[in-house]
Amino acid sequence: MAGIFERIHHRFTQSPANSLPGRSSEFVEPSGEDLALRLSSMPGYRVLREIDTNLGVERLRATAVGERIAVIVDTETTGLDPIKDRIIEIAVQRVIFDDGQHIVEIERAKSWLEDPQRRLTAEISRLTGLVDRDLSGQRFDDEAILEMIGDSDLVIAHNAAFDRPFLDRRFPSLSDFPWACSLSQLDWRGLGFDGRALGHLVLQSGRFFDGHRAGNDVSALVTLLGTMAPDGRTILAHLLDRCKRDSHRIEAIGAPFEAKDELKARGYRWDADRRHWWREVETSELSSEEEWLEREVYRGRGRPRSIPITPRTRFKRDG
Repeated sequence: MAGIFERIHHRFTQSPANSLPGRSSEFVEPSGEDLALRLSSMPGYRVLREIDTNLGVERLRATAVGERIAVIVDTETTGLDPIKDRIIEIAVQRVIFDDGQHIVEIERAKSWLEDPQRRLTAEISRLTGLVDRDLSGQRFDDEAILEMIGDSDLVIAHNAAFDRPFLDRRFPSLSDFPWACSLSQLDWRGLGFDGRALGHLVLQSGRFFDGHRAGNDVSALVTLLGTMAPDGRTILAHLLDRCKRDSHRIEAIGAPFEAKDELKARGYRWDADRRHWWREVETSELSSEEEWLEREVYRGRGRPRSIPITPRTRFKRDG
């Protein structure tokens, strides 16, 4: 690798720009960006740029006509169960987007820690990078968190089905806000990406970040949402389109055990609490999905149940 940079360094110092009439022949050390641009122009190389997690203004300005505020959130927790487990870190970053669904202003990410009054497992410490001494005596700034989320028009997370139940339980006054999920509501393959993990998506966009901490994760997601898709629209625009569509949660109540493979292959997920298979379908697809279940699964011995879903109820634990 050192040889590559030496060759780039040599090309830079020998470039015509450094030998123009009137210019000093004294060598000027190229910047990192100069070297990165030259390396990225060479066949077989791709440059990754680190995401600036300190990017943004201290406080958003007032929105203009046609502008709205989205708040990107991420949580770290003591486990997977929002009833038994606790949030130990919350990160929030707000953005203003215009009627063209472009991000026009970013507020600096903010994060808070809270002592769960229990010891962290080794696995949680490995996943979050947090240990007990980091959390001892810490407490969320409820007023600041409620203000930042409460002043927003939409909450976005990369795994809203995980984050929302925890936040709803910790901050009940926020439980009626509309949510969107960049993990489950975007066709990443159709947008030119492979996979859905945040770190992997960010790498494919030509960037990298230090993951696992909530503050870095929200900054990475903001950067990703502002990325242009192949159709010339932002990733955020695609997410906003998707989250506005009407949908239903269709539940295969009492489906026979032998139908599990067919249900799973069709995109149904097992709800361990309610003990049935379910999936979300757009309202326009509801009738055909019910017909498929009655024909292929129930065969005259039952019917599915459907529940309307809106952005305000989507990803709730009870909806």
